[in-house]
Amino acid sequence: MTTTNSTVLKIMNILFWIVFIGLCIKTGALLTSFIVSLFVNPESSNDLYLGLNLFDLYSFSKSHYIFTAILFMLLTGLKAYITYYVVKIFMKFDLSKPFHGNLNNIFIKISYIALGTGLLAIIAENYAKWIMKKGVTVPIDWTGSEILLFAGVIYLFALIFKKGSELQSENDLTV
Repeated sequence: MTTTNSTVLKIMNILFWIVFIGLCIKTGALLTSFIVSLFVNPESSNDLYLGLNLFDLYSFSKSHYIFTAILFMLLTGLKAYITYYVVKIFMKFDLSKPFHGNLNNIFIKISYIALGTGLLAIIAENYAKWIMKKGVTVPIDWTGSEILLFAGVIYLFALIFKKGSELQSENDLTV
């Protein structure tokens, strides 16, 4: 059972590294194509990243385009930052002593970052809805409510880990 759990944890660690690297590449590609669309070729706003077309928004208002693109890049970067902390969890996690203070602090950080990311995504989603009322399409899925749900679940895990670390410390003292 322990070797199975250890193997699953190693596989998950590799998968989260892949996700982290992918989100970093996505953020970098968005930033690069955004800079190109602003200073070199406005037509490149047709395909910012994997078919993301914000040319209508660019044609409507350059300032709205800049703000929307920055929000999207910021959210993608924050998702990469959250994934970085998840990778840190896998690097510090020990099956023999699963509850220790370092993991609890990382869970708390993830929950706070996810809460801020979720709130930012909801603001961005409402901003996009406001722009769409003006007849301009913004084809971005902001996923704000899902990120807020994730933040709540991670905060619950942080509370469980905090209690677990307290119990583990008491257990270590009594043995």
